Amino acid sequence: MSMKIYVGNLPFTATEDELRDLFSEYGAVESVNIVSDRETGQPRGFGFVEMSSGADEAISALHQKEMGGRTLNVTPGRPTPGRDHSRPSW
Repeated sequence: MSMKIYVGNLPFTATEDELRDLFSEYGAVESVNIVSDRETGQPRGFGFVEMSSGADEAISALHQKEMGGRTLNVTPGRPTPGRDHSRPSW
């Protein structure tokens, strides 16, 4: 079963490929999504990584790690209240 991981305090220059590379050191990455502002298209400084293996190891290793001058906040993802959780919200 895959696990969704929240990644906060991302540098605004971070790319989905960089996140995929970073997390793939710990297991199989299924998807990566950096959240952008709907109106401006600018990154909001957080995103999600979905992993089918190695998620716990990635969280332990990458939480509080520095990336692009910012300290990452890496935690297990939580469901969004009021959403249909039978399919991904991203």
